[in-house]
Amino acid sequence: MTITIYAASSGQAAPQYVEAARELGRLMAREGHRLVNGAGRTGLMAACAEACLEAGGEAIGVIPQFMVDEHWQHEGMTRLIVTPDMHSRKERMAALSDAVIALPGGVGTLEELLEIITWKQLGLYLKPVVILNTDGYYSALLAQLGRAVNDRFMRAAHASIWQVASTPAEALQLALTTPLWDTAVRKFAAL
Repeated sequence: MTITIYAASSGQAAPQYVEAARELGRLMAREGHRLVNGAGRTGLMAACAEACLEAGGEAIGVIPQFMVDEHWQHEGMTRLIVTPDMHSRKERMAALSDAVIALPGGVGTLEELLEIITWKQLGLYLKPVVILNTDGYYSALLAQLGRAVNDRFMRAAHASIWQVASTPAEALQLALTTPLWDTAVRKFAAL
């Protein structure tokens, strides 16, 4: 299985986030799953990829040309795919994936996560979306998404677009076992 990991590029993340990212990378490699991420050389993105590679796994990085020009890419990836822009990067990461797991991160990670949730709501992405809520990092966002459902900005059925895990092992298990989203959801995308 190929799993796209959204994660922070910040090199200043607290140790519990780094260790969770590394544990996920190790688990993916041990179980024979391929990792896809944004090819960053720092932060949780790098920690997850490096742990996967160290454990004998495969890590594919997808990065836009302007980031390569800035030398932001991780040089140790199994394979590096360079895209013309950010939009192409996100499309390629989604296309390569059998599931997505979002680790903690800043606005870039949040944007990726919310975009893939939107694509799934619209029936454009049907695969599992898992939020790894390490140390409660995503609790406020999950509460906001719950409010969007409660206040009828989203249908109640849309709350099952994403799954929430508290450990890397649980996140991987949910990525492997969550059924595909029903394409009929498209007719229910609008309230």
